[in-house]
Amino acid sequence: MTAETVDSASHGDTHGGTGPRPEPGREPGSAPGPEPAAARRDLVVRAAVRQGLVGPDEGDEPLVCLLDTAGIRDSAAALTAAFAAALPPSTPVLHAFAVKACPLVPVLRLLAATGLGCEVASAGELGLARAAGLSPDRTVLDSPAKTTAELREALALGIAVNVDNRQELERIDALIAADPGPVRSPIGLRINPQTGAGAIDALSTATATSKFGFALRDEGAREWLVRACAERPWLTRLHTHSGSQGVPLPLIARGVRAVHELAEEVNARVGRRRIDTIDIGGGLPVNFASDAATPSYADYVAALRTAAPALFDGSYGLVTEFGRSLTAKHGLVLARVEYAKTTGGRPVALTHAGVQLATRTVYAPAVWPVRILAYDGRGVPKEGAPLAQDVAGPACFAGDLLAEARSLPPLAAGDLIAVPDTGAYFFTAHYGYNSLPRPAVHGFAVEGDAVRFALARPAQSLPALVEEAGAAHRDALL
Repeated sequence: MTAETVDSASHGDTHGGTGPRPEPGREPGSAPGPEPAAARRDLVVRAAVRQGLVGPDEGDEPLVCLLDTAGIRDSAAALTAAFAAALPPSTPVLHAFAVKACPLVPVLRLLAATGLGCEVASAGELGLARAAGLSPDRTVLDSPAKTTAELREALALGIAVNVDNRQELERIDALIAADPGPVRSPIGLRINPQTGAGAIDALSTATATSKFGFALRDEGAREWLVRACAERPWLTRLHTHSGSQGVPLPLIARGVRAVHELAEEVNARVGRRRIDTIDIGGGLPVNFASDAATPSYADYVAALRTAAPALFDGSYGLVTEFGRSLTAKHGLVLARVEYAKTTGGRPVALTHAGVQLATRTVYAPAVWPVRILAYDGRGVPKEGAPLAQDVAGPACFAGDLLAEARSLPPLAAGDLIAVPDTGAYFFTAHYGYNSLPRPAVHGFAVEGDAVRFALARPAQSLPALVEEAGAAHRDALL
């Protein structure tokens, strides 16, 4: 990491919204007292400008993405501590990070160093986990469309597999029958408890007609599932995941309770503990409205203990698959305002951050709103009477907007915008609209007044982008 000491004095400003100037180091609308997250962010933005990661001038980078490594470690520690406090000390627990939330090898490596494993949902994600040094016994494979080759590889490596449907189970039956040796992989069935949808349909995976898992409440399904487990000694797990953002904790907890009850029924039928582990998925929602990290993992555990107290008596090993909640609050996008103009009386700031980074926000802004913070070209929070402005991205379609009529200090060419809470499913899952290149991602660490950056993913070069688009085969279709 490179380091630079930056003046850490707080700047009173209205860069995050409307209202009177807040106390130093505090965002508008917050409770009295210091807000370390806001002061820390201002320090990091200034350091990023001074160290040349982003800037206002022609020769400067117009866009950079940042990850708070200490914040990610803190989230992992909070997750581990919340479950450890509720379980008997000897209970086997694997916290597997959902790779799709932040598919960067250095991030997986960082989380592995905190004791977390990986949940993967494709051959590509498995490749990332292996590149990060994750061992098979710390890896869980989920996907509704696993190929026979992927299943064969997982079984050969001893990776845990959650089976999605009857046809996949038949494939595993055949693979196990063809290899008379012991089954190395823990194998479970993904159960759809059909407990209902949350506020975001697209992220609700426990609906009556969800594409995921074995439907628990369909006619005859429960008896079939109990029999399937009883007939296969190597089926030792049950898995569920009710969804993520927009799914309230009580609804998640109901799904987990339903699967715990099914495990008890299977074990009663077999006459011993055939199901020894329950994979409860993840799904802790994230607060995108402020710097507060709510709800907490302790809140999640409390909801589970209310709905299914026996889950915490040590009878079952547990697996979790949290993603967004571990990294979202620890990401920050910094983008230059290239132009500022007025159209139809509405100020519009044209920036380098748009649909390629915040795809869900652009296509579903009501569901995925983001905060916008305004800085000048030096990285100092902007001052000035708030004004309703559009904040637009660089893509060539009218809807490429991060925010409409957002109240911010007036933005001008050369200013910077910051988009917090983007450490999951934003810049780590690039959308290549208009062949916009992937930006650089740097991790950062703050020690006193010093900010150190480390490159986690280099910016995609234009030659690499062109090569990826088939340049080596340019005459193939002639």
